Amino acid sequence: MSDHGTPSPDLWKSVDAPSPDLWKSVDALWTWLERDQPVSGREGLLLRMLKLSEEVGEVSEAVIGAIGQNPRKGVSHSWEDVQGELCDVVITALVALRTLTPDTREVFHDHLSRVTERSLGHGPG
Repeated sequence: MSDHGTPSPDLWKSVDAPSPDLWKSVDALWTWLERDQPVSGREGLLLRMLKLSEEVGEVSEAVIGAIGQNPRKGVSHSWEDVQGELCDVVITALVALRTLTPDTREVFHDHLSRVTERSLGHGPG
């Protein structure tokens, strides 16, 4: 689908509903984006990474809207909107990571373990 609309239902066959498995969902989203990306190669990779900046900007917009910082717009977002935008950042980051490696789960868990060890002095769990 060239308009990047809703993923086709067959992509969701490998995803458990209503509580989708994180890593199956990341793979399904990556597959959908890879199949239908208008720009490929190095430029496509760079654009996938830049998508993170766009999503982080949307978090900022939602926070500003939730506290009513912009006098022209007032309170335009809720803290639930901020939560959703933060989730979009996480999803986008995991799909970007999947773009760099098929071992997304292992790379993420290894890195999380290192960060947890460095920060707390022990691994997760």
